[in-house]
Amino acid sequence: MTPEAFIQQKAAAAIQAVYNSEVAPASLQVAVTRKEFEGDYTLVTFPLLKISRQAPDATGNAIGQWLVDNVPEIAAYNSVKGFLNLSFSPVYWNEALQGIAADASFGQLPSTGKRIMVEFSSPNTNKPLHLGHIRNNLLGDSVSRILKACGNEVVKSTIVNDRGVHICKSMYAWEKCFNGATPESTGKKGDHLVGDCYVAYAKLEKEHPEVIDDVHKMLVDWEAGDPHVRQLWAMMNSWVYKGFDETYAALGISFDQVDHESETYLLGKELVQKGLQEGVFVKDPDGSVWCDLTADGLDRKLVLRSDGTSVYITQDLGTAERRFANFKLDSHVYVVGNEQDYHFQVLKLILKKLGFAWADQIYHLSYGMVELPEGKMKSREGTVVDADDLIRQMYEEAKKTSEEGGKLADISEAERDQLYHIIGLGALKYFIIKVDPKKTMLFNPKESIDFNGNTGPFIQYTHARIRSILRKATVPYGPADALGAQPSAKEVRLIKLLGLYPGKVGEAGAALSPAIIANYAYDLAKEFNQYYHDTPILKEEDEAVLKFRLALIDTLARTLRHAMGLLGITLPERM
Repeated sequence: MTPEAFIQQKAAAAIQAVYNSEVAPASLQVAVTRKEFEGDYTLVTFPLLKISRQAPDATGNAIGQWLVDNVPEIAAYNSVKGFLNLSFSPVYWNEALQGIAADASFGQLPSTGKRIMVEFSSPNTNKPLHLGHIRNNLLGDSVSRILKACGNEVVKSTIVNDRGVHICKSMYAWEKCFNGATPESTGKKGDHLVGDCYVAYAKLEKEHPEVIDDVHKMLVDWEAGDPHVRQLWAMMNSWVYKGFDETYAALGISFDQVDHESETYLLGKELVQKGLQEGVFVKDPDGSVWCDLTADGLDRKLVLRSDGTSVYITQDLGTAERRFANFKLDSHVYVVGNEQDYHFQVLKLILKKLGFAWADQIYHLSYGMVELPEGKMKSREGTVVDADDLIRQMYEEAKKTSEEGGKLADISEAERDQLYHIIGLGALKYFIIKVDPKKTMLFNPKESIDFNGNTGPFIQYTHARIRSILRKATVPYGPADALGAQPSAKEVRLIKLLGLYPGKVGEAGAALSPAIIANYAYDLAKEFNQYYHDTPILKEEDEAVLKFRLALIDTLARTLRHAMGLLGITLPERM
């Protein structure tokens, strides 16, 4: 039970006893006490004046006195102009810690019975994944984990953009410039080889602009099912898929549902016909079909070209309808960069006009771009930061920083290698996830690997420090030991922070913002380190106090593991 729910319950009992009036506990307003007042939590008494028929302070005093006299967990109160500030006793904090320590599912919220699909990654098969994709993947993966912790059934999906002019550009360049090169003959990952083709095409078109006509013909041939073009397309895409799978595995990313644009691009055409019949769409003299959104403050939106071919939003309309029908979804989250804000505004509006009630349950998790100290990345110019190279760089940074610390000489080379991967990946993920998704962010690998400050390695090191203390402990301990000693002010602060965790999970799920969890984990790690600096743990001579402290920090470590696990980050046992 949260502190707020505890006070609501006890205050409802006080109102019944003092004023012989029954109120629903959930109707009572409780919040954390403001810093300028003494107390832990505050009950708003203004709404109770119609029950008490007394002045605000008299009402607060009457309820506060009953709570102090009858609830051992309440130590003191003060009433200030309609606000009853309540201070918990050590009994409450001991019981709160015991409850958290004994709760194996702490941080997992009750089931909502809802099914949510989260679409993310959605790469093109003409280039390898890069830093921008990494932010997308990490946001999508962590949002999926958080929504699951919020009690939802979550389906992680991706749609691979495996057809279109941009794909044909790589295919054309391979045929013209790469002399039958393969991943095996070049020793390159397939997605990197195809990415080289895309860069080569950009240079080719700059020198010979007329080649774009050949590329368009290749696309027409692909849609007509030309065997040669289809075979080339299938071969090069297979190289890319294998490369993607390796990168996803390195990032710890997986999907429950994978769609391909080549299989979905025709979806939505039936919806266009339905929309025409219902007057949602209009057909222009040239045969193109449009949705007029000017009355809604937007523009006219093309949904079918004059030659009858679909556009991207046509596919999205059809895909959304199929997913809601096939998966019986309650809502759908699209993780896509903020340059597509208008697209999703239009998508949702058209679906509503087509009569789909679930259109209001579509959410666009719009995130800012990732930039480097030297500026923006551009795929066609080959100036992107490749995901594989970045993962490798993070490993090297972690290795260098760890070896400078000199604390890993007694573990095997294989264990050290695994640890460097855990630290490097943790640094990369945390540095990106800790930033509010809506903000454009600047990525600096060296800053992210710092073992101090608001970084992944700092939290990983804090966990390793706690685990080291627990390994050295010579007395048994468990949740029951949370009741064995009166907590100090610093320990109360830690228990308070622990108690906030389920609420933070709910807040992060509602806001679709993993940054809330990341910064909570940092606050908890920072608070522990201040506590550890000032408080002896293993040197404590009072066994009851020692066991209490071990139970406390063990619970801290478990909560850190859960929180960082929601971000897809592993916390090592030692560093």
